[in-house]
Amino acid sequence: MGEFWRSDLLPHLESRRSCQMATCYRPHTHDRFSVGLIDSGSARLTGIRDEAVTLEAGNVIIIPAGHVHACNPDQGRWQYQMIHADEGWIESLGGNAATQVMRGISVYQDAAVYDRFDDLNTRLFANREISRVEADLAEGLRECARLAPVHRLAPVNDPLLAARLAPVLEHLQGQASGGVLEELAELAGMSRYELIRATRRATGMTPIAWRQDQRIVTARQMLREGRSLADTAAVLGFADQSHFHRVFRAHVAATPGAYRG
Repeated sequence: MGEFWRSDLLPHLESRRSCQMATCYRPHTHDRFSVGLIDSGSARLTGIRDEAVTLEAGNVIIIPAGHVHACNPDQGRWQYQMIHADEGWIESLGGNAATQVMRGISVYQDAAVYDRFDDLNTRLFANREISRVEADLAEGLRECARLAPVHRLAPVNDPLLAARLAPVLEHLQGQASGGVLEELAELAGMSRYELIRATRRATGMTPIAWRQDQRIVTARQMLREGRSLADTAAVLGFADQSHFHRVFRAHVAATPGAYRG
C-alpha cells in the first residue's frame, strides 16, 4: 500500500510513503533523482551488478536518475518513503554537493540527515511550510556530501560498450512491442546471446526488460501530466489496461490509478 504527493507549487517534485510485506519491485530505473528513507523493517537493495545491500531503519538512500535498482523486503514488514525530483532542478539547488552525491547509488546512516528528509516529507504531505522545501533539500544534499556512505553501488562505466549498444537501445525505445533478438543483435554486431549478456552488463536488464522499464518511465511521466490510463496504455502499446496494470505495478509497487491520483 502507499500514497503519493504532488503539488503545482513544486512541479519538479513528488513523493510517496509506502509499506510492503512481499517482493514488490522488478529491477527498474527512475527518470528523476530519488531520496529514499527506511522508516522500519529491513530491505534488500540490488544494483546493476546484482550486488546486494541490506537496508535498515534510519538509512537514507540516494539514487541518481537512470540507475537500475530494486528494493524488496528482507523479511516481514518494511516501511519507507521516497522523494523524487527532476535532476536538473536538484543540480541547481545543490551545486557541487548534488554532483558529489550523484556518483552512484549511495546509502547513508546518519540520524540528522534522516530526520531532515523525514521532516521535509512530513511537511509535503501536510502541505505545510512548502516555502522551506528547496532550502531543506539543498542542505540535506550538503549534509550527505559531507558524509562517507556506508555503501555505494557504482554504475558501469564502459563507454565502448555503451556506444556499441546505443543503436539497440534507441531502436527498443521507439518500439511499442518486443523486438526480434536476432535483429537487435545484428544492429550491435553481436550474437543474440552476446547481446543479452552485454545489455545486462551495461544496463542491469535484458533488452526486452530494459524496453519494458522505459515504457513504465514514460507512463509515469504521462500520468503525472494527467493523461488517462486508457490513453497511456494505448500510446505505449500495451495489449490492454489489464496488461498495463500488471507491468506498472511490478515496476512501481502501485497501480496506475493510485499513482495518477
